[in-house]
Amino acid sequence: MLEKLHFYYTNDLHSNFSQWSRVAGYLKDNKARKTAENTSCWVVDVGDHIDRVHPIAEAFMGKANVELMNHAGYDLATIGNNEGITMSHEDLHQLYDAADFQVVCANLHSTSQAEPEWLNPAVTIQSFNGIEIGVIGLTAPFNAYYELLDWHVSDPYKTLKKQIQKLKQSVDIIIVLSHLGISEDQEIARRFQDIDVIIGGHTHHLLRTGEYVNNAIITAAGKHCAFVGEVILTWDHTKKKLIHKEAYTTDITHLARDPETEKTLRELTVKANHMLGQRIAHLENKVEVKWFQDTEIMLKLTDTMKKWTNADCAMLNSGVLLDQLEAGDISYKDIHRICPHPINPCVVELNGDELLEVIRASYTKELMELKLKGFGFRGEVIGRMTFSGLKIETEVHQDGHESIKKVTFNGKQLDQSRTYTVATADTFTFGRLLPEIAKSETKKYFLPEFLRDLLAYTLRNDFSQSDD
Repeated sequence: MLEKLHFYYTNDLHSNFSQWSRVAGYLKDNKARKTAENTSCWVVDVGDHIDRVHPIAEAFMGKANVELMNHAGYDLATIGNNEGITMSHEDLHQLYDAADFQVVCANLHSTSQAEPEWLNPAVTIQSFNGIEIGVIGLTAPFNAYYELLDWHVSDPYKTLKKQIQKLKQSVDIIIVLSHLGISEDQEIARRFQDIDVIIGGHTHHLLRTGEYVNNAIITAAGKHCAFVGEVILTWDHTKKKLIHKEAYTTDITHLARDPETEKTLRELTVKANHMLGQRIAHLENKVEVKWFQDTEIMLKLTDTMKKWTNADCAMLNSGVLLDQLEAGDISYKDIHRICPHPINPCVVELNGDELLEVIRASYTKELMELKLKGFGFRGEVIGRMTFSGLKIETEVHQDGHESIKKVTFNGKQLDQSRTYTVATADTFTFGRLLPEIAKSETKKYFLPEFLRDLLAYTLRNDFSQSDD
């Protein structure tokens, strides 16, 4: 006898709910149909479902995302870095308390209190005809952030080896839910012969028909749930083994919306707007935002970052503010709207030459006009860099290019041999935007505060006429 096993999955929604009612409808319809056919079927999420860029996620601190997953009929989920490092320890510890699905993440550990009751390193699920399936979850080890929030993420490979040894004695199939990225998934498949399926995410890769590496089929469905993935496994009960593995992704952007989910999203939006609507400041004058010019708000915000972090100097790109603020009462919703990024303040150490190179690079047209996607940035362009604690003299050439003439700190030119502490957005500690910052051996992140928390402080203290 042959038995089909179906796994429908999503990854990296990032609270982009524009397609969510289609996703929910697709998942509920397929799960109901398979269940009616007595075909084993599970619905799975591979992390970064939550992203505090959206007001619903911000207001409910992710718990509304869990409610939406409950309504869509999820059975299993692992966590991504957006669940793990963008909220306080207590908020994550309670995040899945009301989940109707099992949360599985083998390499996440609390360092300040008992593990959450919802946290499972691995789970075993069973098909209609008794096939035992072991599911292991893994998340990316961003311990520079996690450990500031009293969590630790252990090495995925060592964790996986331990969990596989436990499971393979009692299960027929092993599946890994991996929020590690495509390169790590491929390496895991090469190292571990016992893994049958890796359902991935994190790097937003789309594998339309899966990829075969060693014994495993690897799959992932891009980002924002424009696609929903499906894995189909065929088990031969006579031979007692898997004889076929398939993986597909389906474009759901043209499908009908689920009315019940649409209604729930509308209700959550109303509640979120109310929750975020409390006044935090009152502005007598409009606060202007310009991406390619120095503005008072960016100068004050960068000053706040320098003081907040107790750094020698600070630098912050103007593109982090997406819109101006009109005169009148300002709510947290307004602040979230213009500064939605899950970006934390960070302090790095640079010597004088490195700091000078960073300043020069920040004045290039290429960096200012860069349309960045990712690294926590949810804006349009990087924009002009604003500095605090440094005096920068520039000259503008006939072609419009602006270059650095002189940089001083406390009245003196930058000292090549001195180490300076520089506060900035953690965005620049990743990738190659500003290599000197990314390569700094000393990085101190400030969690759980986001840039918008510093913005709220700045508006209350430097712009508000009344905050009572």
